[in-house]
Amino acid sequence: MPPNRSRKSRSMPWILAGGRMLSFGETFRGTAMSAQPEAKPKSSAAMRYLFLFLLGLVIGAIGVVMLMRTWDARKTPQDRLPEALMDLQAWHAGKLDEAIKQNRCDATNTIPHFRAMRSTGEDLEAAFPDLADDQRFKDHAAKYRGTLDAALASPPLDCAGVGTTLKQVGEACKGCHQDFRN
Repeated sequence: MPPNRSRKSRSMPWILAGGRMLSFGETFRGTAMSAQPEAKPKSSAAMRYLFLFLLGLVIGAIGVVMLMRTWDARKTPQDRLPEALMDLQAWHAGKLDEAIKQNRCDATNTIPHFRAMRSTGEDLEAAFPDLADDQRFKDHAAKYRGTLDAALASPPLDCAGVGTTLKQVGEACKGCHQDFRN
């Protein structure tokens, strides 16, 4: 059976110091307390300036990203529509180009893309309200829609036909981009 300890000694936590177990009430006897602590090497002023410079760069980069995201968040759907419309039409044209390269040009693979491009062609005037009254813009949009209407009325049955139709659509796009793109 362990020796009987008083309540006070049982509740005192023990710590390990210098290889000996000491309670909080004991002192370091016999240890060299007068020894000098190790000298830390002084950091140069250049290192501190470099650290502050790098810290400033990181904080500045974070601030710029936050500012740009704030400006982007202020855009309305009308501000995003022109770019989204062009991206969607380019995606469908890219899928048609992939179908040509893979020799998968049957109507079931091409008509959905032509139909989607024709559908988005209806939104050209809405996407570019400042150009909607310009006759050149109207002519380019009409040529684009007319090319797609012809492709939907008599779908191309082979890759050569799809390529020709895609080239005509691309020419309609190119004409408008040459006249109006910044």
